[in-house]
Amino acid sequence: MNRIVLTAWLVIAEVVVLSQPLAAQEKNLVYPKTKTVSQVDDFHGTKVEDPYRWLEDDVRTSKDVADWVEAQNKLTSDFLNAIPQRATIQKRMTDLWNYEKIGAPFKRGGRYFFSRNDGLQNQNVMFRQDTLDSDAKVLLDPNAWSKDGTVALSGSAFSDDGRYVAYGVQDAGSDWNTWKIMEIETGKVLDDELKWVKFSGAEWTPDSHGFFYARYPQPQEGAAFQSLNANMKVYYHRVGSPQSADVLVYERPDQPDWGFQLSVSEDGHYLIITVWVGTDDRYRIVVKDLTEPFGLPSELIDNFDHEYSFIDNDDHVLYFKTNVDAPLRRVIAIDLKQPARENWKEIIPQTDNALANVGIVGNMFVCDYLKDAKTQVRLHAMDGTFVREVEFPGIGTAAGFDGRRKDTDTFYSFSSFALPPTTYRYNMITGASELFRKADVKFNPDDYETSQIFYDSKDGTKVPMFLCHKKGLKLDGSNPTLLYGYGGFNISITPSFSVSRLTWMEMGGVLAVANLRGGGEYGEPWHKAGTKQNKQNVFDDFIAAAEWLIANKYTSSKKLAIQGGSNGGLLVGACMTQRPDLYGACLPAVGVMDMLRFHKFTAGRFWTDDYGNADNAEEFPALWRYSPYHNLKGGTQYPATLITTADTDDRVVPGHSFKFASQLQASQSGTAPTLIRIETRAGHGAGKPTAKIIEEASDQWAFLVKTLGMDVR
Repeated sequence: MNRIVLTAWLVIAEVVVLSQPLAAQEKNLVYPKTKTVSQVDDFHGTKVEDPYRWLEDDVRTSKDVADWVEAQNKLTSDFLNAIPQRATIQKRMTDLWNYEKIGAPFKRGGRYFFSRNDGLQNQNVMFRQDTLDSDAKVLLDPNAWSKDGTVALSGSAFSDDGRYVAYGVQDAGSDWNTWKIMEIETGKVLDDELKWVKFSGAEWTPDSHGFFYARYPQPQEGAAFQSLNANMKVYYHRVGSPQSADVLVYERPDQPDWGFQLSVSEDGHYLIITVWVGTDDRYRIVVKDLTEPFGLPSELIDNFDHEYSFIDNDDHVLYFKTNVDAPLRRVIAIDLKQPARENWKEIIPQTDNALANVGIVGNMFVCDYLKDAKTQVRLHAMDGTFVREVEFPGIGTAAGFDGRRKDTDTFYSFSSFALPPTTYRYNMITGASELFRKADVKFNPDDYETSQIFYDSKDGTKVPMFLCHKKGLKLDGSNPTLLYGYGGFNISITPSFSVSRLTWMEMGGVLAVANLRGGGEYGEPWHKAGTKQNKQNVFDDFIAAAEWLIANKYTSSKKLAIQGGSNGGLLVGACMTQRPDLYGACLPAVGVMDMLRFHKFTAGRFWTDDYGNADNAEEFPALWRYSPYHNLKGGTQYPATLITTADTDDRVVPGHSFKFASQLQASQSGTAPTLIRIETRAGHGAGKPTAKIIEEASDQWAFLVKTLGMDVR
């Protein structure tokens, strides 16, 4: 560890304030009065009360909701600011965060591009280089777009000739993006402005005259942050023209729920329109031949039975990652001249590990697998022949491997819970990895150890869990432990570096990350085992993880905190209502808490693939049994809880957290605090400025220090 930093940390650590017993602390905590309404809904003969329905209203348009938010934030702020260790935690986290962060470079149009943050900048800056040895020049600096850092770069797309970059601008964390165009050489931002873009990037045509993108119709006034997203359409935008002149390429007015993801093949021959209807990896495929200007898009796959993720093509042969006859996925080739299923050709067969991503670099398939939630990368020749496996330095996650067919090298980063991102240059010909850049974080990774264990869930299923903590940990049941989970939407949780988690472990905390069913760690069977009527498996997995940590003396209930965000917020909400005795503290973030109405707002309707729909009589009972908002019971002693959400979250609208917090405060019979922290000018998480991230994480750790009775030294 750097000597100067070590000295600074020791000075900070000298200020030690032991937490008082929780009951003595919270005797005088008075919650704001929250009105109730007589709202009762009938779900297939079951009467369901919704006394806080009014809190679903948009905070920007409802004075009542705005006043409630202000009162709750004041209570929470007063509580957190009174915790003596909070300033110490924030200072240390800020010190750790203040290191240069440089993303893995990628090459487009003869230039290299990479993102960089000098340490505490609110947003990463994109740079360009003519060569890897030349001076880097700023291309896009979102920090100049707003005073408070709440306007972010949401995406970018480079024309093949290197002349233009199209880029998305995200304001206050909203999913709505505005896309613009810059001339790379001059830095001039053109007048082009494309609005009401959501869940779409840009795909340039080979001539660099324009690009394809998808957008929704403009919402009605005042409804942008709550209305359902429907009737997405695919357009072509020509550089220098107004959005009103964009050419409609594809739409399905008969299917307003369908969405479209776009890809232009590297050779510029085809536009691939991947049609999705929800969050499941089940797609239809539409193909447009770009060499035929007046040719219409045609369906290649006309059903939603399986996954077909486009990789690239060789002339009229298209390559896809798919789960057809392969629940762990494989690579197939479909010849557009003989597209019938009996003519499909297997290129890379299914293995024992889940295939997560596939790209083509240097005329080789780069296959990213998950081996017990750890990265495994295997290279295959274009005929599918196995070439080699990329070697990594331990348990962790690799990301990158971007490139084109003719590239002879690529870049990737590798990180783990106690290993900051390290970037390597990989030679596609020799297979050699060369250290390119290493993050210089002010701590010693050798002070920590990471392991993976497997525990039994309620039904006997083996579930993996990562553990990371300081070396020399005593298993005496006294360690403050943070258990994190997600368990949904086929999303895999892999080891990654986080300054906030590092701060937690420096404070003596144990980090536990469970790979629950519902995720994608073991392919589609693992995912489906945690969806719809099987969703309880996810909660059982998480509860079993907590019980394992206690039984194996890592911690005790009073010292155990659980954390999750979005679908993970639902996880925490469900588990704390089902087993309030098992945890000392809960940190649900931007959670889906009302399982009977989630599908009525913004992107919520897409989630019925994983959750089901309360309007369906067969699916309602399962949702009703675990919905966090509806399963809070008066007279129950709930764990200390800090709910976090944001006013501009148009993914999981904040009404979920507002209603849950109100019901929790009304139901709490114990003395443990039940608070909500509502961030302003922030959304679901993407684009949040560094300053807000540090403040929120510091508040969460301070809350745990107080409620778990931690001794911060």
